[in-house]
Amino acid sequence: MTEMVYGVAPRQAKDPILPRWWRTIDKWSVSCILLLFAIGILLGLAASPPLAQRNGLDPFYYVERQLMFGFLAFIVMFATTMMSPQMVRRLGVLGFLAAFAAIVALPFFGTDFGKGAVRWYSLGFASFQPSEFMKPVYVVVIAWLMSASQEIQGPPGKTMSLVLTLVIVGFLAMQPDFGQSALILFGWGVMYFLAGAPYILIVGAAAVVVAAGFVFYENSQHFARRIDGFLNPEVDPTTQLGYATNAIREGGFFGVGVGEGQVKWSLPDAHTDFIIAVAAEEYGLVLVMLIIALYATVVVRSFLRLINERDPFIRLAGTGLAAMFGVQALINMGVAVRLLPAKGMTLPFVSYGGSSLIATGIAAGMLIAFTRTRPQGKIEDFLRQRGHG
Repeated sequence: MTEMVYGVAPRQAKDPILPRWWRTIDKWSVSCILLLFAIGILLGLAASPPLAQRNGLDPFYYVERQLMFGFLAFIVMFATTMMSPQMVRRLGVLGFLAAFAAIVALPFFGTDFGKGAVRWYSLGFASFQPSEFMKPVYVVVIAWLMSASQEIQGPPGKTMSLVLTLVIVGFLAMQPDFGQSALILFGWGVMYFLAGAPYILIVGAAAVVVAAGFVFYENSQHFARRIDGFLNPEVDPTTQLGYATNAIREGGFFGVGVGEGQVKWSLPDAHTDFIIAVAAEEYGLVLVMLIIALYATVVVRSFLRLINERDPFIRLAGTGLAAMFGVQALINMGVAVRLLPAKGMTLPFVSYGGSSLIATGIAAGMLIAFTRTRPQGKIEDFLRQRGHG
């Protein structure tokens, strides 16, 4: 049916899968993602040994685990890139149901690992954060609902997407996890705007978010403490933000030298949330700008490839995934330089973390699958078909 509506030419039956896959994927985006992971391993070699020493582990314990998680993440990513958009949608819906059930059960079976927020399941040998896996499958489900609402006599998909988003954000706020809540709301706003939302609704949604922020500030000590720390003009040098700010300042343009950084000995989250501070101190602004350029390349190239996409589901889902990928990186780096309040959000493919790495691999695989080159037909033929319909 999709081929009949959008004029997609049928592929040749004897066309081998791997050559066709290699010919149609965005090789620049794949290369940037692999390079980001390599940089993450390089920074992990510097940032994780002090933590391993404090925990009585082998010096490269966390690096070895990151390599193992990375191997799993890239298997999942490349397998996902080979799927058709229809298959990605089906698996996305099933994944959404599983992730949603896991988030609902967190208050009963989850743990906070002493960090004040119940976000994880402890599996003994590892931990599992369901909100990380919720993000890519959430985008797929919301894009499906919004694209269905554009069909003749379609369901009220936009309204359904808003209700579903508010339910998910409510459960995330209960943990509390305001960073992931904000990212989910941002992703919904981007897709809703792309689907043709009136400006007044976007403004109204922003006003509701601001009002909710005031409510949480008055009723959540965890939220209020982070906002107060962000608004305080004086940075406590003994806090994570203080250590990160000093490390970035000390790094300068070229850094203090490989292995010469000191922030990794003070920051408990130097290998995760504040790994960009390690990069800035040891390698300077040069490496930070390279990291920013790699993220920007993935996002911009994805947008450019999605511009010509006829299928509204693919266009919405791909845009949502690319936007959330870029904004998560922006939030992580923005926190380190005190442009944003502390969020507890990882740097995609660079920070240490099994859940984050594997979930980001799924998201990247979906994005590459959606941005693969497909015969689209001429735009005038597509518009003529829509007009006759």
